[in-house]
Amino acid sequence: MKIRSALTIAGTDPSGGAGIQADLKTFQEREVYGMSVITSVVAQNTLGVQQVEHLPVSFIEKQFDAVWEDIKPDAVKTGMISTIEMMELIAGKLRKADVPYVIDPVMVAKSGHTLMEEKSRSVIRNLLIPLSTVVTPNVPEAEFLVEFPISTLEDAEKAAKLIVKELGAKAAVVKGGHLEGDAKDVLFDGKEYTYFTTERIDTHHTHGTGCTFSAVITAELAKGKSIKQAVEIGKGFITDAIKYSLQLGNGNGPTNHWGYRLKGLPSQEEK
Repeated sequence: MKIRSALTIAGTDPSGGAGIQADLKTFQEREVYGMSVITSVVAQNTLGVQQVEHLPVSFIEKQFDAVWEDIKPDAVKTGMISTIEMMELIAGKLRKADVPYVIDPVMVAKSGHTLMEEKSRSVIRNLLIPLSTVVTPNVPEAEFLVEFPISTLEDAEKAAKLIVKELGAKAAVVKGGHLEGDAKDVLFDGKEYTYFTTERIDTHHTHGTGCTFSAVITAELAKGKSIKQAVEIGKGFITDAIKYSLQLGNGNGPTNHWGYRLKGLPSQEEK
């Protein structure tokens, strides 16, 4: 049996809810072998970000090459990539990769702290999105990418289509967590829209949801699933991770990466 593997390129979260740590937990739960390249070391917890230190680009390249020369991943995702120099390096590497690539365009932490340099935000559109298999922005991230406000499902549809047709992604999922009503995500794959809807869960324990959702998609693509199948599995996984929250931390608590195992039991919010 071939063991599938996935690589995450992102920043850290020492409290374990987001970033590299969340990605590796997710890969493990989805039964793929997880590997990582660290771009930035972040001092953060459920209350916010205290400090960020970026690793030298030369060392990021060393990490990437060390992985690629030994265990070539079956899929790659990127999360926190803060500087133009990092993006240029990673784009150069991924142009030669020939594996599915998922972008979680991390710009701002759940606490509101900025995680990407302002001048870098436009570069992600030109360098990385055209290389991507799937882009997974939330509404604020999508608004930056498409440069118009998103307040309705129709706006989200328009944004997803623009990210594919004009920015060059193969597919885009605009997540509906910031919109009113049910949590409805919109996938556009270049041909058609698909909608993934769940009842909104009233909780503030949502730290790392974007990282986890995109990591599931990456893992499923590594296993050979279609984009639509991968997104559907990701939606179910993150919904359970939010529903069966761990009630940890004094701020925006982490999701539960083994929540999908608890279906049929009362959630923490219901107890």
